[in-house]
Amino acid sequence: MRRRPAVTVSAALAAAALVFTAGCSSEDGGPGDRTGPPSASPSDGSAAPSSSSSPPPAKGSVKVVETVAEDLDTPWGLAPLPGGDLLVSSRDTGKIFRIAADNGKKTEIGTVPGVAAAGEGGLLGIAVPKEGEMVYAYLTTASDNRIVRMLYSPDKPEGRQLGAPDTVFKGIPKGVVHNGGRIAFGPDGMLWAGTGESGEEGLSQDKDSPGGKILRMTPDGEPARGNPDPDSAVHSWGHRNVQGLAWDADQRLWASEFGQNTWDELNLIEPGKNYGWPEVEGKGGGERFTQPVEQWRPEEASPSGIAVAKGSVWMAGLRGERLWRIPLDGTRPVAEPQEFLAGEYGRLRTVVATEDGDLWLVTSETDGRGSPGEDDDRILRLEVS
Repeated sequence: MRRRPAVTVSAALAAAALVFTAGCSSEDGGPGDRTGPPSASPSDGSAAPSSSSSPPPAKGSVKVVETVAEDLDTPWGLAPLPGGDLLVSSRDTGKIFRIAADNGKKTEIGTVPGVAAAGEGGLLGIAVPKEGEMVYAYLTTASDNRIVRMLYSPDKPEGRQLGAPDTVFKGIPKGVVHNGGRIAFGPDGMLWAGTGESGEEGLSQDKDSPGGKILRMTPDGEPARGNPDPDSAVHSWGHRNVQGLAWDADQRLWASEFGQNTWDELNLIEPGKNYGWPEVEGKGGGERFTQPVEQWRPEEASPSGIAVAKGSVWMAGLRGERLWRIPLDGTRPVAEPQEFLAGEYGRLRTVVATEDGDLWLVTSETDGRGSPGEDDDRILRLEVS
């Protein structure tokens, strides 16, 4: 039986069945989507500054300090708002909810129109610019995966606080599996997206396709200045299914990636680099491909979201049902990855750093592959060191 969190919501918060296709595994299938370095490198192409902070200790700790929210239906994306509240997306219903910082109250702010949830697709990642006046969402429609933005008006009645969607970027391949889905605003102010190859392996090596890529664009969806190809949003390629994006203190981009049957990956993302899929999975393939920084067997990981906090990358595992800590000295691990919460809260989908360097963690037991309890799914707050 999985342990229930000891603390419930308090004012302290203020701070589709398993699918396999021939030769192509899904979110539970294994190793890696790769992501690499200077994701937030300056647009003039100069190197990111080096960090002066000392590396984290080889061993860390995790403590679940409270349950922020519970009884969530297929939660996927999580976005902090100015002031401490959280927005969370529901993959299968297409709804977005606001979680209050003072008491954990859950309020529906609206439903994103056009969501066609099936398999691993639906309403996936969400992101909020600094001002908090817009909500960006990555969603699966009847024809493609796309990114839209909606005006957010919290003064309107419940369920009607989202404006009509404005499409920012469309034409990302969709599939029953491998839809990618993570979006985030980087330190450079640009909008980043991790995509999947939708089960069509050849798309990852096709630079003209947005599938199997990490994309970098302006908030309006145009190719960002400084991209490898000035006419394309493609920042890196050769990915299988990227669902984790996070930047470290030196503005380097890290990404998690699902492998197929052999290795899942943590990658440091560099512009214009090829991360190998489907030619290679995990480390190998020679100088043609950028090597992952760490790799795991699928049964130990199947990673989705990642965050950077207190000098370490933290990676949420779906099939692995655990949280991984990868302590870093610059771009090098200082110790073997350390696992936490193995089997205690089930499948783990999304992890986001708090302003004070701790973590929010979203479980994923109601996604059709877990074994949900009466309180699932949940958002937990973790104290880490």
